[in-house]
Amino acid sequence: MLNTLLRFSMVKAKTGYPRSTLYYQISKGTFPKPVKLGERAVGWIAAEVDAVIQARVSGKPDDEIRGLIKQLVSARQSLVQV
Repeated sequence: MLNTLLRFSMVKAKTGYPRSTLYYQISKGTFPKPVKLGERAVGWIAAEVDAVIQARVSGKPDDEIRGLIKQLVSARQSLVQV
């Protein structure tokens, strides 16, 4: 499965969130945490960002979005089979 990573500028373009709002949503558990790409770089998994946007558009409450985030993050671990 191919996963596209989005840098902040692309996430901002997709969501319309400024940096402070994006990180506030992450702290509330209503937006997925980024993955570390390097010492000073992070990116978001495009499918996760799209899933959260779709949940918002569908009118899902924050509690359901938090549950979605938990599912998405747990699915990350199944991507890496060592």
